[in-house]
Amino acid sequence: QVQLVESGGGLVQAGGSLRLSCAASGRTVSSYTMGWFRQAPGKAREFVSGITWNGRTYSTDSVKGRFTISRDNSKNTVYLQMDSVKPEDTAVYYCASARLAYSPINFNDDAQFDSWGQGTQVTVSS
Repeated sequence: QVQLVESGGGLVQAGGSLRLSCAASGRTVSSYTMGWFRQAPGKAREFVSGITWNGRTYSTDSVKGRFTISRDNSKNTVYLQMDSVKPEDTAVYYCASARLAYSPINFNDDAQFDSWGQGTQVTVSS
């Protein structure tokens, strides 16, 4: 059974930094595309950043140049480094794993992700 556990959320001032972690068990992160998504109050869940099984990274335009996704295969963990955060980054952040290993994916179709973490709250104060 796949389990994804996020950590690292909290309260941060605008312009500050935060690093989110997603520890995986039951699935090898280097074999699957992994993604970070977020959901702000009253809004739909949206894609933030993703890393494919072969190491390619993608981010939505609003976080490009500020957020960086990475992974540590030895720890089976995926990270989201959040720099220069803004109040509009406030949301619950979720880690997710693609359904199929070694497969291309459309990050805007979250139905292609079959395992989700419980989420971690990030609040950015102005």
